[in-house]
Amino acid sequence: MSTYQMVAKHVEAALAEAAAQKIESEVVARYLLSEAVRVFKLGNRSDKDIAAELVGLAENLEDDPTYAFMRP
Repeated sequence: MSTYQMVAKHVEAALAEAAAQKIESEVVARYLLSEAVRVFKLGNRSDKDIAAELVGLAENLEDDPTYAFMRP
C-alpha cells in the first residue's frame, strides 16, 4: 500500500465518522489542513516553507491546468 493510499484510507474513515455525526466534510477538511500544518511543524519546517507548500498546492488545484504563457 502506498503512502497516499494509507492516508486516503484514514481520510475516508474520518469522513464516514463525521457524516455519522452530521459534521460537514468541509469542516473535516479544515481540520485536516490544520493537522497537516502541525505535522509539517513537527518536521521543523519553517512557517515560510509550510506556506510555500500550501500556496503551491492551491495554485495547482485544477486537474488539467491551462497555461496562458510558458517559457520555451
